[in-house]
Amino acid sequence: MPDIAAYDALETRDPDDRERDFFARFAPFLENALAAAPGLAKHLGAIDPSTVDSRTALAALPVLRKARLMELQAEDPPFGGFVPAPAIAHGRVFMSPGPIWEPQGAGPDPWGGARSLHAAGFSSGDVVINCFGYHMTPGGFILDEAARALGCLVYPAGPGNSEAHAAAIAALKISAYVGTPDFLKVILDNADETGADISSLTRALVSGGALFPAMRDAYRGRGISVVQSYATADVGVIAFETMTGGNPNPGMVVNEDILVEIVRPGTDDPVPDGEVGEVVVTTLNTSYPLVRFGTGDLSAVLADSSPCGRTNMRLKGWMGRADQRTKVKGMFVDPVQIDRIVKAHTGLVRARLVVSRAGNQDAMILQVEAAAGATLDEAAIAASLQAETKLKGTVEAVTELANDGKVIDDQREYD
Repeated sequence: MPDIAAYDALETRDPDDRERDFFARFAPFLENALAAAPGLAKHLGAIDPSTVDSRTALAALPVLRKARLMELQAEDPPFGGFVPAPAIAHGRVFMSPGPIWEPQGAGPDPWGGARSLHAAGFSSGDVVINCFGYHMTPGGFILDEAARALGCLVYPAGPGNSEAHAAAIAALKISAYVGTPDFLKVILDNADETGADISSLTRALVSGGALFPAMRDAYRGRGISVVQSYATADVGVIAFETMTGGNPNPGMVVNEDILVEIVRPGTDDPVPDGEVGEVVVTTLNTSYPLVRFGTGDLSAVLADSSPCGRTNMRLKGWMGRADQRTKVKGMFVDPVQIDRIVKAHTGLVRARLVVSRAGNQDAMILQVEAAAGATLDEAAIAASLQAETKLKGTVEAVTELANDGKVIDDQREYD
């Protein structure tokens, strides 16, 4: 497949220009959002929007996590006061597990998926089979709207019934697939069994599951170029893979018109580039103004720009879940408690609580990493652990903790 040019000039601009443009637009956006969305104003408290003019200023605002959003939605259904009513007139509303209610915004491509499809090689004239669900959750509509914004013809297949899907690809000469990575294999296997000619299918954008290297290679062997995107029901497409020379580039390029931070799980604090943490997204979506929205997903920032020429931040991709709150001996322990212990001790740069079983009881070991040249008082740290969690545990000094975003590592297994 030839290299795919950028969707527009926004994708290749100087990163500093992009940052300045975002914050120049963010202050008036936030002022209007606070007036139109009382739930957002309640969550953020008394702030002056004009002062939020940098990542540092943004990081002073609280992260909105899904548990809190569910509470606010229960208090003020359905959207918790985060959605201006006129913004979704004649639109759609969806429900994700929780439940969490999400709106569809106005206008074409409301979830910002067109850029990801373009980077995957989709273009006007493609016939696309959309195998994401159209029922209750927005997955199907996210890519449906994106494909039609590019000028594609969409067959809204949804998941299941792979024999009918293979027949439709053959009849419609479908050229592109969107859906989960593994369901594409189900369709291909069914086509092999039934003899359906699906040779028209040459590209795919997948999400919602792991695209293993062997799986990608197998699809390439069938003449199908496959890349993936990272999206959530709340925000839409956050980042997407690009290609150079027909091969996927490392990481995923962050979408335009959103700003991504990586924070330490359970806290509001950004981590240094390269360190694994929770993906936090701020949007410029007037229909659903989310400011520092915690996705609950783990990732990390990749250094430098993509070889494809797009200049926005790159993420390593989905690296697990950030919600590590767990119950030990009947008491909940939260990552924010571990963070408070770290901040309370000079020279302690990182800690991880390992929860296991010792005989018939839960056991805790707090693994601690010291700054270069620092000496840690393990007894004092153990006392802080007990004071913070109301549970006893031991402290173990380690040379270096793995960079995987884990603050609480629950290793318990129950037969």
